[in-house]
Amino acid sequence: MRYVLALDQGTTSSRAIVFDERGAARASAQKEFRQHFPQPGWVEHDAGEILRTQLACARAALKKAKLEPKGVAAIGITNQRETTVVWDRRTGKPVHRAIVWQDRRTAPLCEQLRAGGAEETIRRLVAVLRGESAGS
Repeated sequence: MRYVLALDQGTTSSRAIVFDERGAARASAQKEFRQHFPQPGWVEHDAGEILRTQLACARAALKKAKLEPKGVAAIGITNQRETTVVWDRRTGKPVHRAIVWQDRRTAPLCEQLRAGGAEETIRRLVAVLRGESAGS
């Protein structure tokens, strides 16, 4: 039998689920991680902690399923998408904490762009990046 390992990186926890080829969940693991609020409206995550908790969940789910990594045919990943982290290419370490999608520090800049008429241009660029046609 072949298995799929699903990795779900959420806003407050990491999760891993092992599915068999019929789509049945065979095992799972979840681990919460800290959110940091250095200033009002700011939300950050420790990228290293996210990585450590996700790896721990993947290993725990595989162990619960009594499955070796070589038994995994595919890995599916879902993440927070708008959360941003910059990694140092030389060291492989994060440059700073991840800026979480809930963070409001760029709201004034976004409002300034909107007021300056950039909203439609940005929407078109986002559509292009998503692979959508201009009329979508």
